[in-house]
Amino acid sequence: MRQPIVLAAFVLVGSTGVLGQQARPVHKALEEFSTGVEAVARLARPGVVDISVEVRTAAEGSLGRKAGFLVEQQAHGSGVIIDPNGYILTNAHVVNGARKIEVGLYADSTKDGMRTLPAKLVGLDRDLDLAVIRIEATGLPALTLVDSDTLKQGQFVMALGSPLGLENTLTVGIVSAVRRYLKPEDPMWYLQTDAPINPGNSGGALLDAKGRLAGINTLIMTQSGGSEGIGFAIPSNIAKRTYDLIRRDGRVKRGAIGVLPETVTPTLAKALGLPVTHGVILSDVLPEGGAEAADLEPGDVVTAIDGRPVRHSRDLASAIYQKTAGESVTLEILRDGQKMTKTVAVTERPGEPERLEEIAAVSGSLVRRLGALVLPLDDKVTPLLPDIRRLYGVVVGAVPAEFAGRNPGLIAGDVIYSVNGKKVETIQQLVDEMYARKAGDPIALQIERSHQLIYIAFELQ
Repeated sequence: MRQPIVLAAFVLVGSTGVLGQQARPVHKALEEFSTGVEAVARLARPGVVDISVEVRTAAEGSLGRKAGFLVEQQAHGSGVIIDPNGYILTNAHVVNGARKIEVGLYADSTKDGMRTLPAKLVGLDRDLDLAVIRIEATGLPALTLVDSDTLKQGQFVMALGSPLGLENTLTVGIVSAVRRYLKPEDPMWYLQTDAPINPGNSGGALLDAKGRLAGINTLIMTQSGGSEGIGFAIPSNIAKRTYDLIRRDGRVKRGAIGVLPETVTPTLAKALGLPVTHGVILSDVLPEGGAEAADLEPGDVVTAIDGRPVRHSRDLASAIYQKTAGESVTLEILRDGQKMTKTVAVTERPGEPERLEEIAAVSGSLVRRLGALVLPLDDKVTPLLPDIRRLYGVVVGAVPAEFAGRNPGLIAGDVIYSVNGKKVETIQQLVDEMYARKAGDPIALQIERSHQLIYIAFELQ
């Protein structure tokens, strides 16, 4: 069927007769469309930047497992200017672990030349895959954001970024879906688009027909490794909220209320004698969480959160996912057939030890004689560790590959308490103790690992 359609179109455009006269409105529409795309490109181009980074990333050993050390790599991505004073939004995976970040700015909307400026990481949200970086510049052409909740399926959009290192590449498409969950229980949703997106587009702009930022291009689904028309962008409303939190706090204090929700099924409702056949039942309420403090109980059925109906466990998880520590949510529940309303405080979700790696890669101090990047036990690091026995010590953040041969067996998350029986409270004390000894001297580090105190003994190289 495709060939006859193409031929018919050729006759329509090429004829000078009646069909040619009918084609003139079509020509005009196409010309107007082309002119509009050109205008959007000129408008948005200066607000989208090229990002080049030098990163330390986790090396992989056998069977794809992390080998426990870091290696140097070069990477490229894109970013969007959000504030004229140099603040740029990009994906966390573009700058995560970066030791050096450079931003390429287009001089203006008509020239190909770029100027390059160094950038610093303001903060990142690894869960959402967003980061904020800053360059020392003012008066920059920041993009305007559209309310992503108003976007519609089928709406025209454009992707602008640096796919495969090809700066200033524009592709066009439509919004394929406005709220796409990638996994059944995933609390995060994306804008899906068929505008071609490839590696290097990450952190770039998904634009609406007026050149406004509709989303941050983030990932694709592919079997070939390249674009197959299934791309995903973080909606602008979510991106803007995350940006504001990182600007304020340097990170996102991801929230939790301490419950385990399950979707109510007809079978479950019948077995438990529930008065509803849909909603979310709390199968567990965790100790010392906001839900327990609000007197929620296992078996409570949640029917709404902040006035919005809840029909699936994902609805509850998504609503809480958008909250940060210090906020609250209002739950409407059913308990023993009685309707109740509970206000639940959102507390900070427990940290994850593997996040030490990203902090160490950026700000860790290298102790060469231990072959490790170490961190102070401060308010940024402590939440990422399990409960530890002491309030002092030096934390091992990561092991750089080039110094792995000097490492006596330390791993990320270890807390060093003493060297040869001498207490270590600061990084400087650790360095002093290590360099007060000569090659061949015996060393015994007392560390805490997985809630246990152990010694690591070795001869200094």
